[in-house]
Amino acid sequence: MPFYHQLGKIPPKRHTQFRKPDGSLYSEQLFGTIGFDGMSTNSYHEHRPTQVKEIRHQYSLKPEIALENHIKSYKLRGFDIQPEADYLDSRKTILVNSDVAIILAAPQQSITDYFYKNSDADELLFVHKGTGTLKTHLGNLTFKYGDYLLIPRGIIYQIDFDTEDNRLFIVESRRPIYTPKRYRNWFGQLLEHAPFCERDLRRPESLETHDEKGDFLMKIKKQDDMFEMIYATHPFDVVGYDGYNYPYAFSIHDFEPITGRIHQPPPVHQTFETDAFVVCSFVPRLYDYHPDGIPAPYNHSNIDSDEVLYYVDGDFMSRNDIAPGHISLHPAGIPHGPHPGAVERSLGKKETEELAVMVDTFKPLMLTKEALSIADESYHKSWLE
Repeated sequence: MPFYHQLGKIPPKRHTQFRKPDGSLYSEQLFGTIGFDGMSTNSYHEHRPTQVKEIRHQYSLKPEIALENHIKSYKLRGFDIQPEADYLDSRKTILVNSDVAIILAAPQQSITDYFYKNSDADELLFVHKGTGTLKTHLGNLTFKYGDYLLIPRGIIYQIDFDTEDNRLFIVESRRPIYTPKRYRNWFGQLLEHAPFCERDLRRPESLETHDEKGDFLMKIKKQDDMFEMIYATHPFDVVGYDGYNYPYAFSIHDFEPITGRIHQPPPVHQTFETDAFVVCSFVPRLYDYHPDGIPAPYNHSNIDSDEVLYYVDGDFMSRNDIAPGHISLHPAGIPHGPHPGAVERSLGKKETEELAVMVDTFKPLMLTKEALSIADESYHKSWLE
């Protein structure tokens, strides 16, 4: 995150003695990224965070690739991914390259009997269905429909769902996820032309501190393997922290669209960025107001990026036969654009109520067997007259 946050109790100076009421020392931990050069947080724990009793199981999470090199456009029916009780079991990777994995999940139960940490990647969870609380060692965040939850790599978390009907669109990034650089000044502050500001970003407000010893199951993802470990103390034992590295939430409904007299290009919808892909938010907005404007997007060629569009809600003017939960994949190398009839339908329209999340990657995406199991194999023919 590009701005400072403090929660709980901390000493006036870092790396100095910070004592409990009984006179013993709290245990300090620097929680950082990119060596000592990236964003970091100093946290203070009831117990040493290094106490591991046992390393139990190790098993592979590597997705099964069905198509490694292809040039075919696909439509995937995301809601065909079947719900599963466990959160981690419910996560199904559908598209992947060496920088990013795009995952669908329909978990039915909260995480209560283990803690999870992804040491490989930042996780961006988009909440399509469901409400609840993201519980982390750096504090809790409530969530609802339309929320992005950005969980930096290394964050220990659980999720408490309110109901069994939950749908998540997850972007797992091996590259750090930031707010777009062009929205920020030299000091990290979001500028006036940005489509959101710091007031829209929800930081953890409640910090659960558990002073408990015992056997606590931790599941850690590392290099596409899952490791199950037993911690000697409760992972949520932080009494306070400060810094720039923490989870936060942002609602797609708080994204303020940028519009113009003629059709605006996709970068105006950009919400997050890495050096390997971008994430954009398409939200309800006014259409172009040039008297001869064409609201439908123009045909364009993805020469050096794959485009993934996750349809959330509303009227998807440029596409035929699209419903919530559908995903379109338009690979690099071939042009795509509005479906037959879409340009004519758009003429004279004043606004759109569409809601969608787009991921554009700079490396080609491979399709997994899970993706092909929910694929419309004839989608690439849908532009024929």
